[in-house]
Amino acid sequence: MDNRFGDIETFLLVADEGSFAAGAKAMRLTPSAVSRSIARLEQRLGVLLLRRTTRALALTREGIAYRDRMLVLLGDMMELEAGLGQDRNEPRGLLRVNASPSFGVECLIPILPRFAQRYPAVRLDLTLSDTIVDLVEERADVAIRIGPLRDTRLRAKKLGHSRMVLVASPDYLARRGTPRTPDDLDAHDCLRFSFRRSVDGWPFRIGKRVVQRPVEGAYFGNSGEVVRQMAVAGCGIARHGHFHVARDLEQGRLVEVLADYVPGDGEDIHALYAAEDRSAARVRAFLDFLDEAVVIDGRGISGTKAAAPGG
Repeated sequence: MDNRFGDIETFLLVADEGSFAAGAKAMRLTPSAVSRSIARLEQRLGVLLLRRTTRALALTREGIAYRDRMLVLLGDMMELEAGLGQDRNEPRGLLRVNASPSFGVECLIPILPRFAQRYPAVRLDLTLSDTIVDLVEERADVAIRIGPLRDTRLRAKKLGHSRMVLVASPDYLARRGTPRTPDDLDAHDCLRFSFRRSVDGWPFRIGKRVVQRPVEGAYFGNSGEVVRQMAVAGCGIARHGHFHVARDLEQGRLVEVLADYVPGDGEDIHALYAAEDRSAARVRAFLDFLDEAVVIDGRGISGTKAAAPGG
């Protein structure tokens, strides 16, 4: 008789315990029975899940991916069973969201209390990182990305578009002067990212042409949020999406410079999710909530201007 769920349970327990002996003891089975169970699973999948040595047990790359995905699926199954007899359409369970620090700090974290109030049965696990993650490997339900989309396996919901701006603090400009043309940047510190980019320069509109101008500076940051804080601290001139520095501009911590030369380029912002995950009530609820609540450059996703706070 096919006992694939038993084999999966055995594999997950062994992976968690770190050895056949410990897994066998926890399941009250013999080590040989545990070994046969995992061998059946590996044969059925056609991949090696565990590397066995005399001293240690380690998951293969395929084993890690299988374990992580299976834990998500089993969690969804348990959530479904727990919800029987209740409103099946009520969002519940753990929702994992991955976003860049810039979007997370400026646009997402401020609206999370409203989401929690509306959907009290949903627990949200938020990770902020500029690293592009694999949704399956990181066990994320939704990932929010800024810029070009590269993963065609995922569905994308456009959250908005933000124009690019050059900004600096009033203190920095008082010390170093305000640039009037892109050539004036030779005398300034331009804040850059420490990770590699395809073009190490900033675009400017000169006459009817858009040209890439190399920039230099003494400071690098590993994320948009780090570079923003450097700009606020007076370290130099930064280039950001407007949504990221909108509050700083409104409150006078930053000032826009060289606005007449900025070519009007910008970045699209999307929420990415796996097609099969869209059916989960918690994912649907979160995507629909973003439609209503996210404001980028003073506008909601639908394009209408956001109401003033309290309005």
